[in-house]
Amino acid sequence: MTTTVRVELGERSYDVRIGGGLIDLAGAEMAPLLHRARVFVVTEETVAGLHLAALQAGLQAKGIACEVLILPPGEATKSWSQFTRTVEWLLEQKVERRDMVVAFGGGVIGDLAGFAAAVLRRGVRFVQIPTSLLAQVDSSVGGKTGINSVAGKNLIGAFHQPSLVLADIGRLGTLAPRDFLAGYGEVVKYGLLGSAGFYEWLEVNGPALAAGDDALRKEAVRISVQMKADIVARDETEQGDRALLNLGHTFGHALEAATGYSQRLLHGEGVAIGCALAFETSARLGLVSQETPSRVRAHLHGMGMKTDLADIPGDLPDVDGLLALMAQDKKVVDGQLRFILARDIGAAFVADGVDPGVTRSVLTDALHGRG
Repeated sequence: MTTTVRVELGERSYDVRIGGGLIDLAGAEMAPLLHRARVFVVTEETVAGLHLAALQAGLQAKGIACEVLILPPGEATKSWSQFTRTVEWLLEQKVERRDMVVAFGGGVIGDLAGFAAAVLRRGVRFVQIPTSLLAQVDSSVGGKTGINSVAGKNLIGAFHQPSLVLADIGRLGTLAPRDFLAGYGEVVKYGLLGSAGFYEWLEVNGPALAAGDDALRKEAVRISVQMKADIVARDETEQGDRALLNLGHTFGHALEAATGYSQRLLHGEGVAIGCALAFETSARLGLVSQETPSRVRAHLHGMGMKTDLADIPGDLPDVDGLLALMAQDKKVVDGQLRFILARDIGAAFVADGVDPGVTRSVLTDALHGRG
């Protein structure tokens, strides 16, 4: 049974299809959108090894030919060099504006291929087929595309909405446990920012969801996507409410930069630690009770996730180094860092003018905990 969430953006509205077997049915799902029976798939080595044959068979079943570019796996692929490689490959394939690029993989591939589609011929259509939990609940929905810079994460990019998203829940079982839990960091974020009821549901059902219950996984993806779709429909280009989706990201992006966008810290792990730090900051500002950050950490820890800076292997910069990385964040406005804080679980808000001394004390204590 497939569930559909509609992202309402006027003439650029599209469906997010959620269910099992959608990769096998990709041809049937995509055929109504195509002007010619040919698509251009951008993927990476790990995903290609696991799922490319199924996608090709699904396309072939509807007479759709596909050309495929296979990139290296990992966050480091979101770079100028791989972006250039992708754009030049698409041009070599003579991709036309009415053609369809298919982003087939996790968040890295979705962001990079979507950005390539956004700039190619000033905008080529694309379909997201996210294969990771993180991509299914977050990065494949909403039209944010881009690559990283040495100065920071996602600083180069564009808003470019997909024409369709196919979230195949059945393929999540092929993820390594660490990758699945990294995606769960984004799932938890939705509860923390906007739904105490969803967060409580996750506290009850999170362990079974992680253990492989497809029905629970589908429901978690559906709720997360619906929450994001509602926010994106209100604020597509992040002028207001959409900034709430950055809960945990101000700290998390700085930690990703500090670890070189490497396997030391996955994006969703950085978000989870960032959420814990955001609630700690909220507590020190008197916005939430002292027990609330402990509740957040307890759930993350109970799921076997990274929760503190002490959980990140290797050296980290000092407080000044981390603050400098945070200052490069896209959420800096008029030179001031904009935080997403909370008044309770499920009640996040955009906070300007946060006392720098509080941020420094939170990071100082977090780093001290590594000693």
